[in-house]
Amino acid sequence: MLDFNSILIFSENPKELTDFYKKIFQKDPDWMEGNFYGFRVGVGFVTIGPHDKVMGKNTNPERIMLNFETEDVEGEFKRISELGAKVIAKPYAPSEEPSMQIATFADPENNYFQLMSPMEEMK
Repeated sequence: MLDFNSILIFSENPKELTDFYKKIFQKDPDWMEGNFYGFRVGVGFVTIGPHDKVMGKNTNPERIMLNFETEDVEGEFKRISELGAKVIAKPYAPSEEPSMQIATFADPENNYFQLMSPMEEMK
């Protein structure tokens, strides 16, 4: 059985991207080593660091999205919008799960992340 550990976001400018996510997560990284920064988010980590093959903004941001669970999608949507995150989709309820809310943003490097209501059957 596998257990989720972390996701890596590679960047040409990891410090700048880390500064953005500090505002999103409302905290400093939980660890730093060299040019790598790690935030504990729930049971895993979001790690940001350099990679010599990553340059510029993401040109295919729909390929993978980070999902962050919150009881207050509307409130977090407003807060994160005010931080300057690019809004991709305002809060909406997917047709297959009308009690759920989802909102989508892009970070400064055009990586997509979403806010999601808790999924009750997953708890």
